[in-house]
Amino acid sequence: MTAWTSGALAPRPGAAPTARMLRAQTAAELTLMLRNGEQVLLTLVIPLGLLVVLTLVDFVTVPGGDRVGFFVPGVIALAVMSTAFTGQAIAVGFERQYGVLKRLGGTPLPRSVLLSAKTLAVLAVELVQLALIVGVGLLLGWDPQGSWLAVLALVALGTAAFSGLGLLLGGTLRGLTTLAAANLIWFVLLVLGGVLFPLSKLGGAEPVLQLLPTAALSHGLRTVLQHGDAVPVRDLVALAVWAVASLAMASRVFRWE
Repeated sequence: MTAWTSGALAPRPGAAPTARMLRAQTAAELTLMLRNGEQVLLTLVIPLGLLVVLTLVDFVTVPGGDRVGFFVPGVIALAVMSTAFTGQAIAVGFERQYGVLKRLGGTPLPRSVLLSAKTLAVLAVELVQLALIVGVGLLLGWDPQGSWLAVLALVALGTAAFSGLGLLLGGTLRGLTTLAAANLIWFVLLVLGGVLFPLSKLGGAEPVLQLLPTAALSHGLRTVLQHGDAVPVRDLVALAVWAVASLAMASRVFRWE
């Protein structure tokens, strides 16, 4: 017969440590992302398909004729936007509509831990995206230049910026409204963000469009990977401003229901 010490089975109510909550919620968010077939299509299949088509089919003229060198950084920016912004905004919007976030709001899970866990799950998926895009690019003859530390800094800031925008959108609008708005914004940023063609083709609008997060990320990545230049300070500053502003706003207006 097992002998129990006094107090061994006494209940110990209370929230788990913040680090443990963050690990558990990040694992849950990552599992949900990978189980969603539509999200996997948006974040993995579409960027890789676009990279192959844009590189092999000559219907867009690129500076210097280096097609793979131009499109790999652009597709990396597209992948970050698809995962951190579009996929996350839609998922959060429907989680609110179905009452998932309302139930989480009734637990000791802080809002900051939930938002951080979603961002960390996005970063994990993006590491897979980055490896796949780089691998396909190398198979297509890509010769990357520059510092990978600068690339990681750009991707990290871009992720924070798009994640903040996605959480802001999904945390304030209803599911179907978020679905429509996120896809519309994704398409606009795809066209006007320097992914498909150089912004110089848009004439006088280029200085303004360069401030968009997609344009800053794609331009910064090309500056490093295609031209081998140093850290693109202007693009890093633009992404940092988007990240701080969007995350701060999302943390203030984000609603559980």
